[in-house]
Amino acid sequence: MAAQRIITSITTNTSNPLLHSPSTFPITHHSLPTTTTIFTPHIPPRNTKLSTSVSGIWDAITGGPDSSRQALIAIRRGMVLFRQRGLSLYYLDRFEEGAEQFRIDVAQNPNDTEESIWCFLCEAQLSGAAEARKQFLEVGRDPRPVMREAYNMFKDGGDPEKLVDMFSKGRESEYFYASLYAGLYYESQNIADKAKHHIVASCKSLYGERSDDYMASLAKVHCICRNWEL
Repeated sequence: MAAQRIITSITTNTSNPLLHSPSTFPITHHSLPTTTTIFTPHIPPRNTKLSTSVSGIWDAITGGPDSSRQALIAIRRGMVLFRQRGLSLYYLDRFEEGAEQFRIDVAQNPNDTEESIWCFLCEAQLSGAAEARKQFLEVGRDPRPVMREAYNMFKDGGDPEKLVDMFSKGRESEYFYASLYAGLYYESQNIADKAKHHIVASCKSLYGERSDDYMASLAKVHCICRNWEL
């Protein structure tokens, strides 16, 4: 299963330089159990022809020399958009760092709708949805109708049920994304039962079950992290 490849059990003593790189945001430390199941990037075999910037990211993941500094420089220059790091930080409850990562990525790619939404999700956990919306990252027009509607819902406030209804008879991928982001919207509002309903539905959709889309795997990881049965 694709989701299993991006789940790993770590202890609080595990040192991943990329996840522990310096942040310009004040860091609030959250207590974690001794062993925690989290969402982390899948690491492919290294290509010896990688550019300097990509090599910096690789060394950060694998613990190469001076890896934290090199990775931070590479990320801040926008050489590599490392969305997976931000997602990992979200599931570690390290929301300040996650928000910073997504803001760095959007600064490099101002048309990334999902990075904008995930930044909001991190900041909503810190200060509430109303405050997070005041500093919402505005991005360019997404070519996908479902993501345009999801973006407007997060940016302006809206009804997740209408989002799902709008795409319930559309393409399989559209229903999946509508359900996933409806659930995430409810999570930002601390409405756990409705968040569970829609994210589980996204996993059980045809697209969620059959696609190798990274976000389909993320939806499954989300359920595992919340102890929701599929």
